[in-house]
Amino acid sequence: MNEISPNLHVVGHESARKDAVPKTTGTATYTVDVSFPGMLHAKVLRSPHAHARITSIDASKARAMPGVHAVITRDDLGGLNPTYGYFIKDQPIVATDKVRYIGDTVAAVAAETELQAVSALEQISVTYELLPTVATVEAAMAETAPELFEDEPMGIVPAYGQGASGARRIGRNNCYRFSYETGDAAVFDDCDHIFEDRFIFSRDQHFHLEPFVSVARMDGDVIEVWSSTQNPFPLRKELARVFQYPENRIRVRVPYLGAGYGAKNNCKTEPIAILLAQLSGRPVRFCMTTEENFLTQSQHAAILDVKTGVMADGTFIARSGRILLDSGAYSDASPLVAEKAGYRLPGPYNWQHLNIDCDCILTNTTPAGPYRGFGGTQASWASESQLDIIARALGRDPFDLRMQNLKKLGEAYVPGESGIDSDLGEGLKVVAERAGYQDRPRGNGRGMGVSVGFKDAGGVNKPAQARIRITTTGGVYLECGTVEIGQGIHTAMSQVVAELLNTSADRVVYPELNTDYTPFDQGTNASSAIIVMGMAVQQATLEAKRKVLDFAARELDCGIDEIALDDWSIRKGNESHPLAPMIMRYYGGTGYEFSGAGFFKPDMDHAAPLETQCVSWEFGWGVAEVEVDRETGLIRLLQLVVSGDAGRAINPLVCRGQDEGSAVMGLTGVLFPCMVYDGAILMNGNGLDYRVPLATDIPDGFASVLQEQGHGPGPFGAKSIGEGCMLPVASAIANAVEDAIGVRIRELPLTPERVLAAIDEAAG
Repeated sequence: MNEISPNLHVVGHESARKDAVPKTTGTATYTVDVSFPGMLHAKVLRSPHAHARITSIDASKARAMPGVHAVITRDDLGGLNPTYGYFIKDQPIVATDKVRYIGDTVAAVAAETELQAVSALEQISVTYELLPTVATVEAAMAETAPELFEDEPMGIVPAYGQGASGARRIGRNNCYRFSYETGDAAVFDDCDHIFEDRFIFSRDQHFHLEPFVSVARMDGDVIEVWSSTQNPFPLRKELARVFQYPENRIRVRVPYLGAGYGAKNNCKTEPIAILLAQLSGRPVRFCMTTEENFLTQSQHAAILDVKTGVMADGTFIARSGRILLDSGAYSDASPLVAEKAGYRLPGPYNWQHLNIDCDCILTNTTPAGPYRGFGGTQASWASESQLDIIARALGRDPFDLRMQNLKKLGEAYVPGESGIDSDLGEGLKVVAERAGYQDRPRGNGRGMGVSVGFKDAGGVNKPAQARIRITTTGGVYLECGTVEIGQGIHTAMSQVVAELLNTSADRVVYPELNTDYTPFDQGTNASSAIIVMGMAVQQATLEAKRKVLDFAARELDCGIDEIALDDWSIRKGNESHPLAPMIMRYYGGTGYEFSGAGFFKPDMDHAAPLETQCVSWEFGWGVAEVEVDRETGLIRLLQLVVSGDAGRAINPLVCRGQDEGSAVMGLTGVLFPCMVYDGAILMNGNGLDYRVPLATDIPDGFASVLQEQGHGPGPFGAKSIGEGCMLPVASAIANAVEDAIGVRIRELPLTPERVLAAIDEAAG
């Protein structure tokens, strides 16, 4: 029996997404669409101060208002573990002692209408004692800065492997440090050239169209919550800890998500919705506004100091770095982002020595958490920008310098790590040729820049389970915890199942994700679905398929090698035997369901720096061409060519959509102002003032080139895709600007003001 045929009839073919019709016709159900009779609406009171102690709070007037059924203040948290977080449990459901940023949650109200809830908030009296504010990383680290947390919150430091380590609270307002080191630092002494540069990365907002939203109710003694979350099972675990409730009495249900980009991890709206539902005895919906999204989660701004030693011939020798992440008011996922930013700063190049520290610094600003690329955007910006600085100082073409130092296919990233699973040089050649890099026009303010984006993919030590059920008539239920967040994963997984069962993808359906019934998954993040969950799905499908063939072989009195599955019929030589009548004859009128279970998790490996070897490596190659006006500083993007390696594309249309969306998202915070703060005050936290790329911003020369190099570890050789192509965008554009006008800009965004300032500095 040839279980995985090289002659594929579903995998590798473009097909419409399974969610296309419901999403375009408006019939798709999102969390905001969930409604129940008697449902209440929640609103929260947010702090007007960046840093203050709450000396008193009186919600008696709010509780007495018409339509109000429940109010939460710090006085209503008894019996709970009132804080949550990833490694560090420091963010309260509502403020207990202090508020730590403008927008921090102070109280919550559930009322029959949103207007009643908002009116009740106005009746809550809060007295504050103002405290000194630290709005920047530098201010937060100063000796005179106030400690944002006088007492160290509960938290952990995970076990790391070879060369990696973590530590908590090592400096003022430093909530976490990730470090990685390998090789001998003495090799710096032998380098012909040492380059030391500082790069500044902007703070962006995820700007997912669906806001943070949840609906909670009590179903007997079960907490039931519909959530716009990427991670239903970790969310269940965290809610169980917060509410001190058994996990099997917490049910998380997930409809469609209107994008997440990393923001919809861990708790956001859920604890407030649940507590209000418990207090009121009614279902409660808590849906934030777009403005509230800005006050809930952001990307990490970063300061990156990079020191690199090279030889005169361009050979890379050593790199050290210090990254300062602006974590905002609470730690959130900062330790995880620190791991990834620090681990990815070397880039996919050969080094004899590495020494990287990445620190998470608390400030009185919006909390920062996971963001598409997960630290890779910050790391790629600094690493790939400095590579061009080095190239120009050595009189080398930046393309050639990269080709000289890129790791080869199969080479370990660092000691103890897995081998690189793409031909990096070939990938770079593809985008360079597509963009016409070697024949690029020079002068008149025009220039081109190249960049190689890089990230480890698949998560760390991630387990995934899947289950397949096949009905009497050949209908297939695919049950897995991967959330459809707009990436097209349900379509791709259906194609994997259909290919293995030699049937149509139309036969495959996804039951609603419900943690009571859906097999476990660690979460939809880290570009893990197609490889980690994909391997579990493949295993489950093959198990179910073997059961079907075993049954058919018994019924037909033949060997399993004599038959094959053909769209819910059994092919035996030139004969075709429909399965449904066979099943009905044996099992009776009720019929039967064949099932299979699958599981995948990378093996633990203490030699690997991050506990397990990387499952797959995700790359994004990019070339940008710009025209810069020296008089105005305006950058005109003429061409942007990006490329990712899908290994084998399960659905090329979906892959290209992910690459193109990723690249356009990469323009955010590069050419346009990002989140702008005046001290601790966010100045553009709304949909009108915050600038996102528009269709008119995409150049005529925009192109994505899908590569299928064939080295992926997932089903049919698939690799992760969807984040890689945003990673090279910022540095490719900055490198193109330097190529155009001969000046280097080290701070994002690349605004006209910064361009003019760089020109003036170079002239003067």
